[in-house]
Amino acid sequence: MIKIARRKYLGKQNVYDIGVERDHNFAIKNGLIAANCFNKSHSTAYGYVTYQTAYLKANYPLEYMAALLTANSGDTDKVQRYITNCTNMGISIDPPDINRSGVDFTPTAGKILFGFSAVRNVGQNAIACILEARNETGEFKSLADFCDRVDLRAVNRRTLESLIYCGAFDKIESNRQQLINDSELVYDWAQSRAKDRASGQGNIFDLLGDGFSSTQNKRASNAFETAPKSKPIIDFTPQEKLQKEKELLGFYVSDHPLKSLRQIAPFLTPINLSQLGEQREETRLCAVVMLNNVKKVVTKKGDQMAILQIEDLTTQSEAVVFPKTYERISSILQVDTRLIIWGKVDRRDEQTQFILEDAEPVETVQMVMVELNPQQAGNMEDLHRLKTILQDHSVDKEKAKMPVIGIIQTETSRKLVRLGWQFCVQDSRITVQALQNASFPAHIKSLTGS
Repeated sequence: MIKIARRKYLGKQNVYDIGVERDHNFAIKNGLIAANCFNKSHSTAYGYVTYQTAYLKANYPLEYMAALLTANSGDTDKVQRYITNCTNMGISIDPPDINRSGVDFTPTAGKILFGFSAVRNVGQNAIACILEARNETGEFKSLADFCDRVDLRAVNRRTLESLIYCGAFDKIESNRQQLINDSELVYDWAQSRAKDRASGQGNIFDLLGDGFSSTQNKRASNAFETAPKSKPIIDFTPQEKLQKEKELLGFYVSDHPLKSLRQIAPFLTPINLSQLGEQREETRLCAVVMLNNVKKVVTKKGDQMAILQIEDLTTQSEAVVFPKTYERISSILQVDTRLIIWGKVDRRDEQTQFILEDAEPVETVQMVMVELNPQQAGNMEDLHRLKTILQDHSVDKEKAKMPVIGIIQTETSRKLVRLGWQFCVQDSRITVQALQNASFPAHIKSLTGS
């Protein structure tokens, strides 16, 4: 009976999906209540598999996380969460590489390499052709070399563009826009060569290179150097590259638009979106997020509101924007922008929602940085003066959303402390001027660091 129950959880979708943090407690719990109609063989199997996965995660973290990502490659939310876990564990995720990637996520050189099977528009036949060509005649040296060696009936134009956009050719040529422009010419060139070979003909470059043969593996080593190229062009912007990665992979891999804010974000938002369900209802929250989608909704009264798809470095979630708020901030709700959002938790039908009450583009948020020496930090009179100044500049609570960060400087350390939401101010510049007039060293700092 134990073997049967254990086998149930050793399938590809389950053996790595037994979350150690969650199911360890679950297994113990069910083991303890086995007398209350829970089969002991199931409890034993849970405990055994939990021990196995815990052992693998502790002793073979690279291999364990690679298998976990592979087993859940079809679930974007889980993959994003596991990639975050990898980052927290110090494991880097490399984007797809045309000369190194396999079918699945693969541990290599202390990192996890993205697999071709998780790239949209790249089918199993295309993957098989790519791996076969690479195994037979070595690494691809250029885009033209790749197109000349793979079966273009399996690797179509859409597949080729997807591989370029997701960064699979970056090690060969980092300019993705150049590769996209070249691909139109190169693909036609490679198709023409494939037709010549299929009909038993060769071209002058094959003949000069002694590459004319009925065997496809005996092609001229320098034939791809004769392939046409488009005019040089500037590469896509980093943001454009990331947008395409998100479109094709389901998440950002080579970078993330919020990574540059990782150091300062915790001072503004003590929780991330993955912890939203743990918060008490009506708790006022702040989060730094990417806006992925805006779904407009018309209420029964004819008013417009919106459901937002948002994400941070940990997970994706939804945010609800009611009509009055939507009317005020609709102009800044642009897809693929970084936002700092304010709101509260709402629970309905066992669902946790973020009710968005305000939002600002990250680039426009200006924090007030006020410096305090240890004597001031411990002096009640000085703290009362500071409190009075901040309260004078946060009268309208709906408009007072610029955070205040205290800097406590000692001879050996420097600590940053975010003051409570009640001390957020309306105008950073006017507040800084008032603090300076009261002999509190203060300055403005952009959230982006610029």
